[in-house]
Amino acid sequence: MKLRNVFLAAVLILIIAFVALNWNAFLATTTVSFGVATIVAPLGMIMLGLLAVLAAVFLTYIVTLQTSVLLEARRHARELQAHRELADRAEASRFTELRRFIEGELQAVAVRDAESNAAIQARIDRMEQKLSMSLEESGNSMAAQLGEIEDRLEREAHRPVLPATVIRHEH
Repeated sequence: MKLRNVFLAAVLILIIAFVALNWNAFLATTTVSFGVATIVAPLGMIMLGLLAVLAAVFLTYIVTLQTSVLLEARRHARELQAHRELADRAEASRFTELRRFIEGELQAVAVRDAESNAAIQARIDRMEQKLSMSLEESGNSMAAQLGEIEDRLEREAHRPVLPATVIRHEH
């Protein structure tokens, strides 16, 4: 039990004990004035009745307040749940959008990679053709030079040998 409830129970027990001990005084009649009228009644009972009415009013007020607080808490809980679901849907939407964006970017990278590979392959093919042509030209050039050298050697081989003339120089 909460300390507050224990305190209220103790106060109620003390009031009941006070009334029980002074029951004869509560029943003693006296003249009581209400401003517009005067009556003869036991003052203690009137005060006890007012205390009971006041306690009932406060009890009603507390129950009403507690009920409104509970209803408000439930309303807030429902709103909180609705906001949580909305946030979850928004987060899921952001994740879906992020996944789509990443997939799009990956596809764009794949396309750029394929284009780059195609460009590199085309450049390699051109270089191979140039190299092939260059090798062929070098081979042709070398064959031509070898042919010239062979022709010169054949011409030199068929040419008569002339005696060497000695040139003298006088000093």
